[in-house]
Amino acid sequence: MAQLTDDCFAFDGPLITAAAALDQILTKLVAVAQPESCPVSRALGRFLAQDVIAAQPIPPYANSAVDGFAVFHADLSAESDTILPIGGRVAAGRPLPRPQKRGEAVQIFTGAPMPKGEDGIGPDTVMMVEDCVIAPDRQSVTLKPGIKQGANCRPAGDDVTAGTVVLTAGTRLRPPEVGMIAACGLSEIQVYAPLSVALFSTGDEVHEPGTPLPNGALYDSNRFTIGAALQALGCVVDDLGILPDDPAIIRQTLSQAATDHTAIVTTGGMSMGEEDHVRATVESLGSLNFWRVAIKPGRPIGMGLIHREDGQRCAVIGLPGNPVAALTTFATMARPVLLTLAGARNTNLPRFRVSADFSYKKKAGRREFVRVRLDGTDPTNGLPRAIKHGRSGAGVLSSLVGADGFVELPEDDTHLDSGTVVDFLPFAEVF
Repeated sequence: MAQLTDDCFAFDGPLITAAAALDQILTKLVAVAQPESCPVSRALGRFLAQDVIAAQPIPPYANSAVDGFAVFHADLSAESDTILPIGGRVAAGRPLPRPQKRGEAVQIFTGAPMPKGEDGIGPDTVMMVEDCVIAPDRQSVTLKPGIKQGANCRPAGDDVTAGTVVLTAGTRLRPPEVGMIAACGLSEIQVYAPLSVALFSTGDEVHEPGTPLPNGALYDSNRFTIGAALQALGCVVDDLGILPDDPAIIRQTLSQAATDHTAIVTTGGMSMGEEDHVRATVESLGSLNFWRVAIKPGRPIGMGLIHREDGQRCAVIGLPGNPVAALTTFATMARPVLLTLAGARNTNLPRFRVSADFSYKKKAGRREFVRVRLDGTDPTNGLPRAIKHGRSGAGVLSSLVGADGFVELPEDDTHLDSGTVVDFLPFAEVF
């Protein structure tokens, strides 16, 4: 297993931009997930642990792009119709059982292999059936003049040539990538094992949904929000529930979780208060650094390591307790870190351009993420129109419900005018 170094989360500087923070962190991180064999039929959503190289051309043989007649171009008249006898029929999966002769036409269907020739050189042109006239007795066909040599023929390797790297290690497999692996003839592939992540909440005031709620208490939503976000990344989540504000229980849980998991994620309990025991416990078991990232909503995000008895290290990510801040810092900071540990090649947040249908003021020096929903198109530029959704505030969870994503406002901006083209981070792509 690759080792995480003690300085991979090291930071002791002032307020830092999200981009600079990620640059410092990701340059020191390595994939720690282990490769394993996986059937291609079950590889959706997994990260490749090896390059996929086409061992043979795709398609492996020359074939017809249309329904029509395979002919030798040299047999056709350039000025008038050509009448040729029909010497056979070729369908997909049923090649001509003999070499095609000069001076004959062979009926062929889309995707069917081009016939071989008597001297090793087969027909080189396919006339579309719409441009042919088949004799009533189906013994001959009339072909129009003017077709170019090679028309409607797809060579072997027209899609992929042999030896091509079609997918690189670290690629997350979507349906197109799964299909490409199968097209290369592979039934199994090396992928990274899913990242094993322990997740828990802390606090005597936090209660499990479905139980009675005493005065001064609230239901735990962060664990379910972040747990769902982790699952969307392909992580195997071990829900450890809610830990009381008891240092001994927190220490025992963290120590055990570190031996069984690659990473631990928690929300809240990271501050300097007398009842915030997670921070002190992580520091006593390894190291913890707080990244004062200049984003809103968000607060310092804790990242550290717990040292295990086997010499390995378990990553710890402490997210803010406010629900919107927790999800924002997860998307901007925790997500790229976890994807890197899981073996992903691309950890960038997907951004799209939209037109803001609202005005907004912000402080300089920090990057803000405004919850929006998309509704219609801006007639002035044809871009999707983003409408501010819900009330602002790091604790307003309802503002995320029904939103389509975040509009991202850079550090230097202080005012957003309606109609401005901005970056949009869609929840559907991020989580």
